[in-house]
Amino acid sequence: MVIFRKKRCEELVKTSPQYARLTQDGYSHHLSPSLSEERILQANNRKFNSLFEYPDNSIKTSKYTLLNFLPMNLFEQFQRLANAYFLILLVLQLIPQISSLVWYTTVIPLIVVLSVTGVKNVMDDVKRHQSDKQVNNRSVLILVNGRAEEVKWMNVQVGDILKLENNHPVTADMLLLSSSEPYGLTYIETADLDGETNLKVKQAISITSDMEDNLELLSAFNGEIRCEPPNNKLDKFSGTLSYLGDTYFLDHERLLLRGCIIRNTDWCYGLVVYTGSDTKLMQNSGHSTFKRTHIDHLMNVLVVWIFLLLGAMCFLLSIGHGIWEAKKGYFFQAFLPWQHFIASSATSSVLIFWSYFIVLNTVVPISLYVSVEIIRLGNSCYINWDRQMFYAPRNTPAQARTTTLNEELGQVKYVFSDKTGTLTENVMVFSKCSINGKTYGYAYDANGQCVPVTPDDKVDFSYNQLADPKFSFYDKTLVEAVKSDDHLVYLFFLCLSLCHTVMTEEKVEGQLVYQAQSPDEGALVTATRNFGFVFRSRTCETITVIEMGKPRVYQLLAILDFSNERKRMSVIVRTPEDRLMLFCKGADTIIYELLHPSCASLSEVTMDHLDDFASEGLRTLMVAYRELDKSFFQTWIKKHSKACLTLEDRERNLAHVYDEIERDLMLLGATAIEDKLQSGVPETIVTLSEAKIKMWVLTGDKQETAVNVAYACRIFKDEMDGVFTVEGTDRETVLQELRTAREKMKPESLLESDPINIYLARKPQMPFRILDEVPNGSYGLVINGYSLAYALEGNMELELLRTACMCKGVICCRMTPLQKAQVVDLVKRYKKVVTLAIGDGANDISMIKAAHIGVGISGHEGVQAMLNSDFSFGQFRYLQRLLLVHGRWSYNRMCKFLSYFFYKNFAFTLVHFWYAFFNGFSAQTVYDTWFITCYNLVYTSLPVLGLSLFEKDVNETWSLCYPELYEPGQHNLYFNKKEFLKCLAHGIYSSFVLFFVPMGTIFNSERCDGKDLSDFQSFSLLVQTTLIWVMTMQIALRTTSWTVINHTFTWGSLGLYFCVLLLLSSEGLCLMFPNVFQFLGVARNSLSQPQMWLCLVLSTVLCMIPGIGYNFLKPVLWPVNVDKVLNRIHFCLKHPPPPPVHTKVKHPSLRRSAYAFSHKQGFGALITSGKTLNSSSAFKLTRGLFKK
Repeated sequence: MVIFRKKRCEELVKTSPQYARLTQDGYSHHLSPSLSEERILQANNRKFNSLFEYPDNSIKTSKYTLLNFLPMNLFEQFQRLANAYFLILLVLQLIPQISSLVWYTTVIPLIVVLSVTGVKNVMDDVKRHQSDKQVNNRSVLILVNGRAEEVKWMNVQVGDILKLENNHPVTADMLLLSSSEPYGLTYIETADLDGETNLKVKQAISITSDMEDNLELLSAFNGEIRCEPPNNKLDKFSGTLSYLGDTYFLDHERLLLRGCIIRNTDWCYGLVVYTGSDTKLMQNSGHSTFKRTHIDHLMNVLVVWIFLLLGAMCFLLSIGHGIWEAKKGYFFQAFLPWQHFIASSATSSVLIFWSYFIVLNTVVPISLYVSVEIIRLGNSCYINWDRQMFYAPRNTPAQARTTTLNEELGQVKYVFSDKTGTLTENVMVFSKCSINGKTYGYAYDANGQCVPVTPDDKVDFSYNQLADPKFSFYDKTLVEAVKSDDHLVYLFFLCLSLCHTVMTEEKVEGQLVYQAQSPDEGALVTATRNFGFVFRSRTCETITVIEMGKPRVYQLLAILDFSNERKRMSVIVRTPEDRLMLFCKGADTIIYELLHPSCASLSEVTMDHLDDFASEGLRTLMVAYRELDKSFFQTWIKKHSKACLTLEDRERNLAHVYDEIERDLMLLGATAIEDKLQSGVPETIVTLSEAKIKMWVLTGDKQETAVNVAYACRIFKDEMDGVFTVEGTDRETVLQELRTAREKMKPESLLESDPINIYLARKPQMPFRILDEVPNGSYGLVINGYSLAYALEGNMELELLRTACMCKGVICCRMTPLQKAQVVDLVKRYKKVVTLAIGDGANDISMIKAAHIGVGISGHEGVQAMLNSDFSFGQFRYLQRLLLVHGRWSYNRMCKFLSYFFYKNFAFTLVHFWYAFFNGFSAQTVYDTWFITCYNLVYTSLPVLGLSLFEKDVNETWSLCYPELYEPGQHNLYFNKKEFLKCLAHGIYSSFVLFFVPMGTIFNSERCDGKDLSDFQSFSLLVQTTLIWVMTMQIALRTTSWTVINHTFTWGSLGLYFCVLLLLSSEGLCLMFPNVFQFLGVARNSLSQPQMWLCLVLSTVLCMIPGIGYNFLKPVLWPVNVDKVLNRIHFCLKHPPPPPVHTKVKHPSLRRSAYAFSHKQGFGALITSGKTLNSSSAFKLTRGLFKK
């Protein structure tokens, strides 16, 4: 924009439609006609506003209160069918007619399980309560009767006028009234809302900004606001302010949102419009949900299966009992009299059904859930104790903030990640450049070969007193070129020091602070500063640059501002020598077309350099200039002034005028900026990709920035077959773009004969699963938030899902927090896979809550994401260790635990089934009562816990070297319905062996001294001893990583059984409590017989044969990929490979883009209007428009 005098600039801005005063009659033309209801409030009038019952300003992220904790938590816990099953079992045990076990054998374990889980849930919720309390009790200044009083956030109400100070967070969604800056400007940081750390500017309307900080005027202000109801649209707001008989139009540029932070503004006043849950931040926060793992859901299904199996067995045995009673029991009542309440064999059969229901309940013992909680707690501790996930710079350890999702970490298929602060550090660094065909920024050895930079190569900028000490550069030849007075090098840095919208702040003499509209611009201006071209200050008419120690003042004639269509910006200045110069920087594809023909050879060389820069993932742009003829400029400036004053098609007219002067440019060179990624991000994403984990980036940032970071992170690769961009502005266009992409990836997917299309044509009922589709190449997808709004509607969401899921990587940009949650939920609903969301800001909370697993990074954007997450750590790179090491181990351990636990309880319980055929189906138990009590709690608990807490099929190094090992968890291969049926079959077989081999051994057998051995107590002892021995051998067979603890638990439990057995059959105990301990001397007498030990060995061998045979034959007959990987690992352990030779392969880049400036409409007009300067002095340094 051309420079007008300050007064003229103010008149233009005040008369523009955006700032124009509206009359009451014109109000209806500016509000959306779709507005079905509106919010009405009046400033400084709590009595009036209370009529509408608006919520207070307190927030609540916790789930429980003292009143609802017990019912809500019990309701959540009894969603586990096993817990409900044991509750029903407890009720049955209270009925004496059918109870075959005492009631406390069930109630005590049930109470323990519910209590342990409840206490854990309370501890998690207390942390949320503490966070809420901290936020709600923050202090803010509120105007009351002409005075500013301090109140707590939670006591703020709609209609209050608040005073906010610099660096303070915004308390509620407020209408900006006035500020300390000229023209009511206020600068805010919105990192917690959209992830962007560059500052944004808001401006109060003139009628309120004139009140400034006059407390009397502000307290007397009684304006009435009518606006839209609360919603989650961060960039939309529509309403009016009625004051002193006039009505003023309000939009989102006047609204300060909760979650923003006031920057570079001493104070501002605002009128509260939305509070608490009505604020846009809370509307986007999502809701806390009770997260359960896929294995939890599977166990619910399996419990139903087991319940049906249990019912079938009880029904079969009750029929057998009825038949036996009718044919034999009825005639033996003299010896076995019926109870008084039994009228017939049918009555006895019904009662025996429930008796067997109690006897056989151990097919799902309640100790299962106690053990699961202990295992999850132990695996959570491993995460907390992992020193390799400790981030020392911020003293941040990894934290498992919940203990219920550990094994889910081993099943993740989709990762949804934020960009800013999660993948990147949001720190831009000037890395390399090309000037007049020569590159700078590489280090070379004596032979001229490019070598990695070392600290010794760092350039010494001590000669420049205004240099930024934080800036580092490692090519000394560039400093030499600057000092050599090379004219093109001079123009290159002069262009970078003039062509920008950066503001300066100098609170301490000589200490410059740059506040840039984007981090890219800050990096470029900082680089020019260190190389001797110090941008010192600006006014609306001049730019002051210190060139190699000499101050020079350039007259700023025009700023040809950046826009997404132009992809470039230019400045026109008058030099001290009275030369007119145009300096331009922009996207290489755009600048290339504007160059003078004489630059053809230089442009080709520079384009090659840009290929090199882009292949390294650097953000690139071209720099050019043009010296203007004075008469030509005078003609052009008139056209420009006329275009500025037009009301219709103003932007298009300006673009035409800009094109007239931005031509025949002389190329200076190109710059390359590194968007500083967090350490290890590309390697982590490549590793996760090898583990078949798909990566989607969901960001509120600009499209160009997000795509560039995707290439730098290796989510997108230059060798991809294509990257599709969806940017339609209506439903039809978006649908067409999605289908065009799908047609290229898999043409047959659009045919009616496609299996998925046939399935969808049947209109299946929810929930249903969309199967994976295999594309014909490697593709990526980019979609912006505006297009995404259409793509998430109705049937369009399936089009989006099918297209996106065929891509290797997906980038969703300019998203609202709610859209992030919607995308996560879309994948959850239709793909039926485990999802993980990771982010660091408050704008990521909704997707963190929506995903199966939420991971928070404790970063620069606060701790809100971490507080709402399930797991947290300091850097993105730790994600691969969390998933591939801890997640995989946790999943494997849990699967081994469940398969073994179900097996041992099937084998233990089903012995009763076989015994029923020999005891008249009387519900008599095989085992001693004390053995039934101790089997799961004492004898077999420690070995399986040792397996579940210390098992490692391969160590962490191999887990990271071979990400393919992660795949079984994604497909849930180690424990599923099929594996459960295998456990059931193995348990039935083992129970058969455990009953009939001892039965054959005992039947009609004698001791060495001729006494009879075939008694119930000897048989019972033999069966239970054989069972314990078989279970010990089974746990030893399943253990691959033996530790001292494993040995102690496994063999120690076996020894403990024999010690307890001898104790319970000892004379002293049995004579002291004859009604409780009835196996007097049985252990000593039975275990001394050789046939007992022969039976034990034979039963153990017969039970072990199926497991050993299956483990041997499975990798041979039914190999899976993980078996091949394990064979490779075993081979590598025996034959270590030679160290790999790394060679760098250069790929020509298919994409380049200019990123080092803002990717939205710039603030050139604001700079040239003088509004960024205090009115008292045109040359006084501003407090800053943008953040450094």
